[in-house]
Amino acid sequence: MTEATRRTPGTPCWVSLMVHGLDEIQMFYGELFGWEFAPGPGQLGPYVRGLLDGKEVAGIGRLPADRQLPIAWTPYLWTDDADATAELVRCSGGTVGVGPLDAADAGRMAIVTDPAGAVFGLWQPASHHGISLHGTHGTPVWHELLTSTTTSVSKFYETVFGYETRTDTSVEPKEGSPLEEEYDHVTLLLDGRAVAALHGVGRTLSRRRGTAWMTYFQVEDTDRSASQVIELGGHVITPPWDGPHGRTATVSDPEGAVFTLVRLRP
Repeated sequence: MTEATRRTPGTPCWVSLMVHGLDEIQMFYGELFGWEFAPGPGQLGPYVRGLLDGKEVAGIGRLPADRQLPIAWTPYLWTDDADATAELVRCSGGTVGVGPLDAADAGRMAIVTDPAGAVFGLWQPASHHGISLHGTHGTPVWHELLTSTTTSVSKFYETVFGYETRTDTSVEPKEGSPLEEEYDHVTLLLDGRAVAALHGVGRTLSRRRGTAWMTYFQVEDTDRSASQVIELGGHVITPPWDGPHGRTATVSDPEGAVFTLVRLRP
């Protein structure tokens, strides 16, 4: 691995989705984002990687028929030692649900939860270094943890990954925003660079999803992509609006996985 491909531990480096209808969901994201697909490691069952211009941007796997787990996009955070980081997750109040285990020659992984119950992955790369294309339609561009209050989990992420934190007092609901009350927002930084955020939304937190990570996918036209989600069998949860990151819309795919479309401000 070269210095050009290595990321600072704690950096979001991959996103993955486990579903029941793998073929149908491939069609959905293929139409919405223009992804093509190639086989990936199958330790957890059938698994494909979404490609744009031949470069890997996300993964989708099939759940066993008897597993009724929540369908959700899961971000993976880079680590140089998945076993050591998994143990630190345990010692800091989180839990380890899967692994650590080897994903063929691609790398070593674990699925963990923070103390508030949000699921995320750990990724120690070998041959697979994560997302290899950025800044275009259909690529993951940002991750935010939606929780009732950031104070409940910020210390956990600081301890496990060494993030610096910045409280963004300037991030406030604006007139016309779908948010119904004030919230707090903490940016997570590595080497002075923003890599993710914690977003406290108070009573507007979804009771069904609870505390969970939200993946933002970059699109060329938020309104058009939101309409396409409906045409492809998904749902629009929050219609397009001009938010802190740009024009955004929160949507779900046909199996209920929630994600956000965003056209970033120039």
